[in-house]
Amino acid sequence: QVQLVESGGEWVQPGGSLRLSCAASGSIFRINDMGWYRQVPGKERDAVATISSRGNTNYADSVKGRFTISRDNAKNTMYLQMDSLKPEDTAVYYCYAAIVTYGAYRAQDYWGQGTQVTVSS
Repeated sequence: QVQLVESGGEWVQPGGSLRLSCAASGSIFRINDMGWYRQVPGKERDAVATISSRGNTNYADSVKGRFTISRDNAKNTMYLQMDSLKPEDTAVYYCYAAIVTYGAYRAQDYWGQGTQVTVSS
């Protein structure tokens, strides 16, 4: 019923920039919190940045000042602008959204399939 699709991940050199997008589609009544998470093999999925429906944002300390999360509520789309990328930013990036579908009483958690970001020279 609901699908999250990420795009924008690719290989980039250290110091470069990327912009990730996450588009939500389906029977969506309202999207509450959204966020970007990342995971490397053998480790847990960690939060990178989150944004509320009102636009309040939070960032992991490791990305503050380099990454910017935003959303376009009219398009049900979220973005992550990543600047000054470092090799340690290499990971699979997943988008998350808490979505209330039509006919539902509360939000459910949805995840995208992930997009690979590789930062290396």
